[in-house]
Amino acid sequence: MKIIGTFKAKDFKPAAVIPAVLIETGLATGVATMEKVYAGQIEGRSATLFSSAFDPAVGLGAYCALESFEGSLNGKFGKFNFIHSAATSGKDRANEFFSIVSGSGTDELLGISGSGGMHIDTDGTHHIWFEVEGLI
Repeated sequence: MKIIGTFKAKDFKPAAVIPAVLIETGLATGVATMEKVYAGQIEGRSATLFSSAFDPAVGLGAYCALESFEGSLNGKFGKFNFIHSAATSGKDRANEFFSIVSGSGTDELLGISGSGGMHIDTDGTHHIWFEVEGLI
């Protein structure tokens, strides 16, 4: 079942991380936390751990994120985790990976699994969808 919504990120906070080994590459690497607020068939919020290698001047790089979601999907309430990553050349979104973490669902979302994706409109609207399995 495909469940669709939009989201807005807020409280993006870069985090100080001291790596075990410092390796400098051609792109600045970083870690941040943020909260996201969801609307549509997806209602709720998430706490996000975000890591990236990115050059904001040209928009080149990639990210990996782990989210803990609390809210409802099509009116079913619960909590679960999902992970996603993608790369960009500044004008596209490529090599996307998106997965709901099996075993992480609670309440009415117990047993949730599946995949999903994201898309950003030219006006900056962020869309998200879940291809959900495992729900009654």
